Amino acid sequence: MAVEKGLRADARRNRDLIVAAAQELFLEQGVDVPLEDVARRAGVGVGTLYRRFPDRDALLRAVGVESLRRLADLAETAWREEPDAWHALCRFLRGSVALRLGVLPAKLEPHLHQRLRAGPDLHEIRQRVIAGVLRMIERARADGTLRADVGPGDIALLMTLNVYTPPGMHDEQAMERVVELVLDGLRADRASPLPGAPLNEDDLRRYTAVRLPPADDTRYEGAGTAASVPEWQGETECS
Repeated sequence: MAVEKGLRADARRNRDLIVAAAQELFLEQGVDVPLEDVARRAGVGVGTLYRRFPDRDALLRAVGVESLRRLADLAETAWREEPDAWHALCRFLRGSVALRLGVLPAKLEPHLHQRLRAGPDLHEIRQRVIAGVLRMIERARADGTLRADVGPGDIALLMTLNVYTPPGMHDEQAMERVVELVLDGLRADRASPLPGAPLNEDDLRRYTAVRLPPADDTRYEGAGTAASVPEWQGETECS
């Protein structure tokens, strides 16, 4: 887990424990879980938590940055270690679903979600993810292993796949079965016609874009307008 430079070893350890505990509890109980519960699960004092994260937004941002960094690392590791692009893409999608990327944004109020995504610390990591996804898709298509009518935007939707499981059903096993069904449908040699057109690279970038609240929206003080953030964070594009 990457952290700010200059932290002592014990401070780094405490920060990592807090972020990991927050991610678990936000996914389990929602983002309104008491921060005292986060501190308790991390095994640190409440004062230690607030020294590292002065408010809930700061902790949510740290969880988001860490999740996205893990996703970028996953894409790069899969590309480096797998024998070809198809196996790299399969490994990446399995790992993406295991990270439960679609769960946390669904628990956030939409404007707060966009506000948290608008920081410059996320831009570079987001570009790593996009580059990795495009590379796997283009090579797998060229190899003839990925069906030609699947685009980057389609893969982006699959990255946030989440499956409801009723009580008594094993979550992990159910998700693994669904993912394998999805991957089987992506294979070029299993292709049946799909409705509509493929979602392309522009769709992928729109999917990861930062959309800021309107200029007259004051529900989040300091959320800003397009003029108050770097140029890359415009209305619909993050590249």
